[in-house]
Amino acid sequence: MSSANTLFDPVRLGNLQLSNRIVMAPMTRARSSQPGDIPNAMMAEYYAQRASAGLIVSEATQISRQGQGYSFTPGIYDVAQVAGWRLVTDAVHAVGGKIFLQLWHVGRVSHGIFQDGGAPVAPSAIQPRGTQVWIVGDDGIGRMVDCPVPRALSVAEIQDVIADFRQGAANAVAAGFDGVEIHGGNGYLVDQFLRTVSNQRDDQYGGAIENRTRFLLELAAAVADEIGADRLGIRLAPYITFKDMADPEIVPAILHAAAGLDRLGIAYIHLSEADWDDAPTIPDQFRHDLSAVFSGSLIVAGRYDSDRAAQILEQGLADLVAFGRPFVANPDLPRRLAKKLPLAGHDGATLFGGERAGYTDYPPASA
Repeated sequence: MSSANTLFDPVRLGNLQLSNRIVMAPMTRARSSQPGDIPNAMMAEYYAQRASAGLIVSEATQISRQGQGYSFTPGIYDVAQVAGWRLVTDAVHAVGGKIFLQLWHVGRVSHGIFQDGGAPVAPSAIQPRGTQVWIVGDDGIGRMVDCPVPRALSVAEIQDVIADFRQGAANAVAAGFDGVEIHGGNGYLVDQFLRTVSNQRDDQYGGAIENRTRFLLELAAAVADEIGADRLGIRLAPYITFKDMADPEIVPAILHAAAGLDRLGIAYIHLSEADWDDAPTIPDQFRHDLSAVFSGSLIVAGRYDSDRAAQILEQGLADLVAFGRPFVANPDLPRRLAKKLPLAGHDGATLFGGERAGYTDYPPASA
């Protein structure tokens, strides 16, 4: 990990040279074309507007129909989706940007509407309490709906999901992405395997830490074998506990997984930190423990402004800093941060679904 680097210095990440250390964090915006959850020209415009980030990590993208949990989120499992994403990568690359695709399987955070009427899948048949997904009905109105009880994946089905991640990575490269990030946090399938509260299996994918981390490490190895470890990142979220995921054993599991990921030689770990006002703070000791077992680059995300970002870079506790919601209304965020220009606020009512309003119509700063 580097030290004493400013937010605006170039940095090497895997096989890429990035122009700065600002990352656009993955954010679900639910603007894909229907039917088929296909990326489109409007999405290409949105990402290209924000390509001054050193790296963009795309919105979470389901690797299969089974992996979907919210309406209008894009996929990466059929030819139309690959072609749609090619519009995005071409637009980003045309203005000098770099972009990774975030590969996603939601696991139990889903609904029968996405499962052909069946149950969502998970490590174990444990319903996430107080957890809802956003579904757009036949009337065109989006509603939050409770997640049902999932069914447990068989060992053979686990291997099928790993194969879907591998194929998703291959499709992402075919679509022109510079690499992929596996979504391993925020209560979705990979995270569900890591935590005892959602994984109560008694086979090789459950129980001891070595077993609970097996799914993540096997799928990371499969993706690395497919596209190269230097084009692979993993997002992890040890201190995020929503979606009924509070687990006292998660930190040791994350550190064990990180050591395995280091042996694979992946490009980075993307540490997702909670960003609400009373959220738990990641202790510095964990950051040091993570650096002790993982020698790749570290991206951090959550509640960062330019001053806090500069501080964590100068402390050597991160190599890049990701910004999420500030990028929504500030497509030229790196310039605004560098020149200390005011940041625009976003319209929360237009975050999910819709057309250009609240998506591609935010202007750059005039100064």
